Amino acid sequence: MRMIDIIEKKRDGKSLTKQEIDFFVSGYTNGDIKEYQVAALIMAIFFNGMTSRETTDLTLAMAYSGEVLDLSTLGKIIVDKHSTGGVGDKVSLILLPLVSSLGVPIAKMSGRGLGFTGGTVDKLESIPRYQTGVPVQQFIKNVQKVGISMISQTLNLAPADKKLYALRDSISCVESIPLIASSIMSKKIASGAQKIVLDVTVGKGAFMKDMEQAKKLADTMIQIGKLSNRETVCVLTNMNEPLGYSVGNTLEVIEATECLKGNMPEDVKQVVLELGSYMIKLANKGENLEENKIKMLENIKNGKALAKFMELIENQGGDISYIQNLEKFPKAKYIEPIYATKSGCVQEIDSKEIGKLAGMLGAGRDKKEDKIDYEVGIVLNKKVGDEVEENEVLAYIHANNEDKMQYALQKIKEVIVISDQFVEKEKAILGFCGG
Repeated sequence: MRMIDIIEKKRDGKSLTKQEIDFFVSGYTNGDIKEYQVAALIMAIFFNGMTSRETTDLTLAMAYSGEVLDLSTLGKIIVDKHSTGGVGDKVSLILLPLVSSLGVPIAKMSGRGLGFTGGTVDKLESIPRYQTGVPVQQFIKNVQKVGISMISQTLNLAPADKKLYALRDSISCVESIPLIASSIMSKKIASGAQKIVLDVTVGKGAFMKDMEQAKKLADTMIQIGKLSNRETVCVLTNMNEPLGYSVGNTLEVIEATECLKGNMPEDVKQVVLELGSYMIKLANKGENLEENKIKMLENIKNGKALAKFMELIENQGGDISYIQNLEKFPKAKYIEPIYATKSGCVQEIDSKEIGKLAGMLGAGRDKKEDKIDYEVGIVLNKKVGDEVEENEVLAYIHANNEDKMQYALQKIKEVIVISDQFVEKEKAILGFCGG
């Protein structure tokens, strides 16, 4: 088998066999196939697409290019949740302890943030002494002991995906639905997921900017799930404005804790309940989605969800006194308000620009080796559709560098747009794809 023949076949719009896909994935992973040849193939895939069968074969080849986590010893259905990325997305911190409190085992490996999207691991590590680098056997024991564990990706999961993603980025071939779908699903399969609930974000702060592309991505991932025997559902959620009010690591942990106490912004509440109702259903813990939502609200009201969050933190070495008293969290050196220059209605809060500003302050990273400043970020005081009076506070900048704070103070005035007209609040849940 020759790589040049595979490139030619895909260049001419033909389908690749499983053997051909396995050949190029394994050869590229171990260094036998040159990067320029794989780049040519990726470009051909970008322009000619892939069938559902090809995309699934690519997914499985990447999933099994490294270690694959076996969670069968847990003896229960493992349902994983994944978001395609966003700004202010603290859903995992709220949702996973909540679902675990209802008897659904949670074995969650998460990544770090890169660019303007935050990473769950960074948020967890803003909790003093919380350990994310837990060995796999201890990870499984944690789930057996308390029903939930959330760690960083400690295994060599889907190394082919890491190489292919970096290559796609370097040749401007990231925005290909078969390649995006196979990247996401390969990591879920490698991390031991039996059933998968996907939060496909749509809008300015998301990878998918419009509903048409988001639905295509969701449908492709559902097809991969069917062909690889992993039941998959996708919920399409709004990422035109940040989710909730806080953007930044410690700031989002504080907001997530408040949510688990019952003080939940409406958009966060809708997303958490929608995703959670499907997780409970896929785990065979409740067929009726509305009843599942009622169960979740009850466990927030009775404190079981918050207790599970603290149990998770304590079991992984974290100091729960910070959760019990949120004032203990360190605060940024500068906390400056942004005032409205006129009265009206909030028309737009561009989530991507908010995310970029938070990243500039130090809440995110441009390169994997960049250090995170846990305390910094942005806390909104208003959401799209809210009425605002002149000189009312729109948001607060949390910064540890005065120059960066001054830049953010000026820039955010362009990002939060106030209209003289009435503006309708945006829906948090935009659609659903799956069984």
